Amino acid sequence: MSGPAARWESSTPVRYPDPDVVVLDPRFQKIFIGNAGIQRIATGFDFTEGPVWFGDGRYLLFSDIPNDRILRWDETTGGVSVFRNPSHYANGNTRDRQGRLITCEHDTQRVTRTEYDGTVVVLAEQWEGKKLTGPNDVVVKSDGTIWFSDNGAGTRGNYLGHTAPQQHPFRVYRFDPRTNTLTIAVGDMARPNGLCFSPDETRLYVVDTPGTGPKSTWVYDIVDDGTTAVNGRVFFDGAGWADGIRCDTEGNVWAGLSGGEGQDGVGVFAPDGTLIGRILLPERCANVCFGGRKRNRLFMAASQSVYALYVEAQGAVGG
Repeated sequence: MSGPAARWESSTPVRYPDPDVVVLDPRFQKIFIGNAGIQRIATGFDFTEGPVWFGDGRYLLFSDIPNDRILRWDETTGGVSVFRNPSHYANGNTRDRQGRLITCEHDTQRVTRTEYDGTVVVLAEQWEGKKLTGPNDVVVKSDGTIWFSDNGAGTRGNYLGHTAPQQHPFRVYRFDPRTNTLTIAVGDMARPNGLCFSPDETRLYVVDTPGTGPKSTWVYDIVDDGTTAVNGRVFFDGAGWADGIRCDTEGNVWAGLSGGEGQDGVGVFAPDGTLIGRILLPERCANVCFGGRKRNRLFMAASQSVYALYVEAQGAVGG
């Protein structure tokens, strides 16, 4: 066996620098740490998604969608436990600016917030009197508004939720918890998926994953009043099929990628759309987040496993 998968079949240590962390542009050189390697921190799942870091408790939450649960990985012990089961086939997770868990639920076709006492509050589940198609991924803006993609991933079959008819176009919505209003933020994509804001929140990046045809990642400008995204154009394509994405504080976009050997893992894109580095994994990577004590540890939810890598970058707030 050769390639990225081979190292995970052997107990032989990886010699630094990690050969599966690939510098493609000098801009990635300052992010890459020569004596830090990719770690598989948990495995044995069916389809991991939605990683979100809780620094106040030093743990990572992530979804195992087909098994209808959210799991918790403890940084201090390395142990994995069940955080929520059933999770209503939870997919994307994030935290609001008060630190509360925000979750996209496939099976119930809604977005929820978990209060400090564990109470689950429904934030959004309908548009014009009809159920959403199945919220997928979510981010929170500094003004407290919650932006999420609704792309039917949980209602196209029973593996990730249940089969249900599509009653709305696939969109990105904006929910304002102060006024309890839901509005359309992006309505011109085939099937929006992962999303994130640039650090200054002037841009919104959205992955488009249509059922057929090319899959690409777009960037939009946020209008002055911060309520919608306009002027969509392609940010990158052709580097693999992106899913979940997050920005670092310098504006680089970190994308979970699929595409087979040489593409599965994470692609790092400079603000101008240039692919500057890759983190190669033996599995498709669905989503990423930053965490750790200094927010410089990249967590990667990749099919049956979760991986981690220390980098000289820090995650932007809100992802």
